[in-house]
Amino acid sequence: MGSMKFTNNALSNTIAKYITEQIITGELQPGEKLVEHIYAEEYGTSRAPVREAIYLLDIEGLVERIPRKGAIVKEYTENEIYDLLEIRNMLENMAMDRIVKHGTDLELLEKMRELQDKMKNGTDVRAHTEYNHSFHMCLIKMSKSETIKDMYLRLGTPLLRVQSLSFGCEGNIGKSIKEHEIIIKLLEEGNMTELSAVLLQHNKDVISNIQKKLHP
Repeated sequence: MGSMKFTNNALSNTIAKYITEQIITGELQPGEKLVEHIYAEEYGTSRAPVREAIYLLDIEGLVERIPRKGAIVKEYTENEIYDLLEIRNMLENMAMDRIVKHGTDLELLEKMRELQDKMKNGTDVRAHTEYNHSFHMCLIKMSKSETIKDMYLRLGTPLLRVQSLSFGCEGNIGKSIKEHEIIIKLLEEGNMTELSAVLLQHNKDVISNIQKKLHP
């Protein structure tokens, strides 16, 4: 990639985003070691910005540093995966309670339609995972609760990694798109009772998909 004129901080963030992409797409597998000198050579830099990038990913929960072994891609236990998905489900249920109180935000609903169009136009697993996350963030923002939003954002990139595993199963992207159509329709109609039930099943299916992935 050659030398790049970045400050160390900006370069570290750039390297961290690149490694994050590799992890979410599955190019880097759980347990795989991150080799500092390879990234340093690729970005034409010393190892210092690479170490800082790995430190940032460690904080995010994507990487763990093991004594005498170095940094590896974090391998989530089944319990950690289920906890992530169940916390997500809990926060979305809380958001639904607030949406019932405040009503549907029409601007966010339009944003959901735009994201849905992007998903329908054919995307790979990585892109669909990102659009899906943004779609569900619109629901969270409709809650008008900064606390719910902040807690949801703390699930961060590990949630994206887990969701990408689900979307990697054949047919799940198409299923996700159809379910998003139903979610939008119910929001338009103001049918919050049925919407809560649809979201609950939507999230249960993700957990089921992960179980199948872990235990084929």
